Amino acid sequence: MKVLISDSLSQSGLDLLAKQDDFEADVKSNLTEEELISHIGNYDALIIRSATQVTTKVLAAADQLRVIGRAGVGIDNVDVNKATEKGILVFNTPNGNTVAAAEHTITLMLSLSRRVLPAGISLRNGEWDRSRFVGNELYRKTLGVIGLGRIGIEVAKRVQTFGMKIIAFDPYISSNAAEKLGIQLVNQDELIRNSDYISLHLPLTNDTHHSISYREFDMMKSNCRVINCARGGLVDETALLEALKNGKISGAALDVFEKEPPDNSALMELDNFIATPHLGAYTSEAQDHVAREIVQKVIDSLRGFPIDGAINQPRMDQFEELRPYLLLAERLGSFQAQLLESQLLEGQITEIRIQYNGNIFKGDVNLLSTACQVGLLKSALHTNINYVNASLLTQQRGIQISETKKLADDNFSNSIVVTVVTDKTEQLVEGTSFGNDDTRIVRVDDLYLNAKLEGHIILIYNLDIPGMIGRIGTVLGKHEINIADMTCGRKQIGSLALMLINIGESIPIEIMHEISELDNVTFAKQIKL
Repeated sequence: MKVLISDSLSQSGLDLLAKQDDFEADVKSNLTEEELISHIGNYDALIIRSATQVTTKVLAAADQLRVIGRAGVGIDNVDVNKATEKGILVFNTPNGNTVAAAEHTITLMLSLSRRVLPAGISLRNGEWDRSRFVGNELYRKTLGVIGLGRIGIEVAKRVQTFGMKIIAFDPYISSNAAEKLGIQLVNQDELIRNSDYISLHLPLTNDTHHSISYREFDMMKSNCRVINCARGGLVDETALLEALKNGKISGAALDVFEKEPPDNSALMELDNFIATPHLGAYTSEAQDHVAREIVQKVIDSLRGFPIDGAINQPRMDQFEELRPYLLLAERLGSFQAQLLESQLLEGQITEIRIQYNGNIFKGDVNLLSTACQVGLLKSALHTNINYVNASLLTQQRGIQISETKKLADDNFSNSIVVTVVTDKTEQLVEGTSFGNDDTRIVRVDDLYLNAKLEGHIILIYNLDIPGMIGRIGTVLGKHEINIADMTCGRKQIGSLALMLINIGESIPIEIMHEISELDNVTFAKQIKL
C-alpha cells in the first residue's frame, strides 16, 4: 500500500511508517495543485498538515485513495464533502495537542501572576528593581473555566494541584460529571463575577464571538486575569485594551487573535499584557504525538481495522430507508443545541429523551439516536463529533439517553420527538421527513407548525398581535434579506407565538439585534443547520 506525505511530518511518524513491510511511503512536499493531481492517483493514503490543499480537483484525480490523514486538528484545507462522496475517510488528531495547550495556558497564568515578562525586560535593560514586580500566588485563588472540553478539563485538573478552586460554565456537561472532576458548575455571569482567573476553552461561533467584551469586563474583579489559548475572537480585543488601561482587570494573556498576526500594537505596549504567537500546540512532544497518531490511524484503516475519530460519516448503504431520518435526527439535535447555547433553555443538560413515532422505526434505532447526539454535540465541543464517538462523549459528560417508540402518530405517519432535559426545565421539538433532504420541524413544546428544517433559520418568539409579521418582514426587507419561507405557530389568539423564517444566508448580528428590539418580540435567535 502506498502513502503520500505532502507536508512536513515529525521523524517519529516517518519511522513508524518505515517499519511496516506492506507500506511504501513517499515524501513530496511543496507540491502545486497540478503536481498533486498528477501524483495522487497512485496512492492509497495521503498524509497532510495545513499547507496541502485537498481540493475537489485533487480528489477527482484520486482514483484509488481510501484515506486522508490530517496531522493536526483543522480540516479547512480538505474538501470533506467530496471525500465523503468518494468514500474516502478523513481523519485528524484532535487529542495530540491537549497537554501542550493545557500547559501553555497554565504557563501564561503563572507568567501573569509573577509578572515574568516585564521583570525580564527590566533586567535586560540593566535594572534591578524587585519592588516593581511583586507577584501573586495561585494558591486559594478561583479559576473560572469557560468550556469543559478536553483542554478545559486538563487545565482544571492540573491547577487543582496549585490549591486553586475551580468553577466552570459549560451547559453540555452534567453537574455529577463536573463534581467528579472537582469542578463546581455555575452560570457564565456568576463565573465572571467571582473568578480571579478566567480561561477560555470554546470553539469560535456566532454565539461565542466576543464572549468576553465590555459588559463582562465591567463585571470582573479588579484583580482578575484573563487567558485565551483557544480561538481568536472569543475576547473583544478593543474592550480588553480599555479594561487593561483603565485598571478594570489586573492582566491578560492571549495566544490567539482575531487577526493573525495581530495588528493591535497598543495592547503589545502594556506591561500587564502577555502575547504569544499561537504556540498552544507547538511542542516537540505534541508534534511527535500527532505524527505517530496519524500514521497509526492510516495504517490501521488501510488494514481494515475500525478507527475512532473519522471526520466524515462512513457509508451506510444498508440504512437507505432510514437515511432521511438520520438527517432529521441530527438536525433536531443541532436545533436543540443552538437553543441551549443561547440560554433560552436554562440549566445544565441531564437527559435527552428521543421518541420514535411510526412503523418505520420498528427496528434498531440506535443509529438515529447517535445522529441526534452528533447534532447536539457538534457545536459544543472542540472535538470533531461523528457517529463513532458521539455516544461515548455523551456518556462521559453524564448525559442520559432514553428511547421510546410509538407505532402510530396522531399527526404524521413517522416523526421523531427530541426532548432536552436540564436540571431546571425541558424543551421538546418534533420533526418529520418528506423524503431525501426535506426535513420539517412540526412542533416546539406546545406550539405546532410546519417549517423547513434546513439551512439558515431565524427563530422568533413574539406576542401574537396584529402586524408582527409585517414589522419583522420590514426589517429584513430594509436590509435586502430574502425570505424563502415563513411559518408561524400559536396556541391561541393573543398568546405567545413562534415564527420560523428560512433565509438563504447568515445575516449580521446587528440585524438580529434590530429584530430583538422590536416591540413584543421576546426572543430572537439565528440557527444554522
